[in-house]
Amino acid sequence: MGDAVFAGFARASGGFVLLLLGGIIVSLFIGGLAAFRQFGAAFVVSPLWNPVTQKFGGLVPIYGTLVTSVLALLLAVPLAFGIAFYLTELAPAWLRRPVGTAIELLAAVPSIIYGMWGFFVIVPIMAGTVQPAVIGAFDGIPVLQDLFAGPPFGTGILTAAFILAVMIIPFIAATMRDVFLTVPAVYKESAYGVGCTTWEVMRSIVLPYTRVSVVGGIMLGLGRALGETMAVTFVIGNANRITSSLFGAGNTIASLVALEFPESPAGSLKLASLLALGFILFVISFIVLAISRILLRPRLKG
Repeated sequence: MGDAVFAGFARASGGFVLLLLGGIIVSLFIGGLAAFRQFGAAFVVSPLWNPVTQKFGGLVPIYGTLVTSVLALLLAVPLAFGIAFYLTELAPAWLRRPVGTAIELLAAVPSIIYGMWGFFVIVPIMAGTVQPAVIGAFDGIPVLQDLFAGPPFGTGILTAAFILAVMIIPFIAATMRDVFLTVPAVYKESAYGVGCTTWEVMRSIVLPYTRVSVVGGIMLGLGRALGETMAVTFVIGNANRITSSLFGAGNTIASLVALEFPESPAGSLKLASLLALGFILFVISFIVLAISRILLRPRLKG
């Protein structure tokens, strides 16, 4: 009887999660249906966002969401891997627990605190030191001068990506550390016994053994980056335009919704457009998850 009750409760819990997620997606789709009917597929590729003329498009926030999230991953994953590698293979035993606890505490910091820290600390550093130096160093170099061009205001896509990277490092590093510790000691000892170095053991033993969980931790961090709101709002510049420069201002879906939602009357086309963007953010998250599963499928079969 106890097993049957537990099994039924487990099935009901799984079904409830699916129903809740489906309800959110359907609600967002219905709420944004007016925008999809008004603008059609052009809503996704239009850079316009003009409440005065009632012309709305989602290209700018979609672009900003994808670019900032990808840049954040490029910055965060190497650092998170280095932290996990140090804690599991190199750090002395007495130092592992305090450093690991400190990393986990970073995940508990509210996002608005990261945003305030970014605005009052990182933005002045970017404006006064980093951006002028980078602009001067790449001046006259094709491609790079356009990628790092513009006035050094401090805010922009790269600054937002840096703040996101700091925010997702604890999630990825903690996941990597925990899964690295699950590798049986005999595997690593055997590799050391045949003369492998610490890095060779990590590359040939630990990473292949934990690759599924490592990718899952990275996807967890990407999910956090895609949906982050207030921290990005403080530092991205909140400009509805697409720029080729990483120092240029931009916008993300979550940031635009947070800024525009209070000024959107019920039943308006603007509100429908914001809800449509929320639906698109769900679709982007689903596509990212599907891609990760496709990349892992050959390895899972092997």
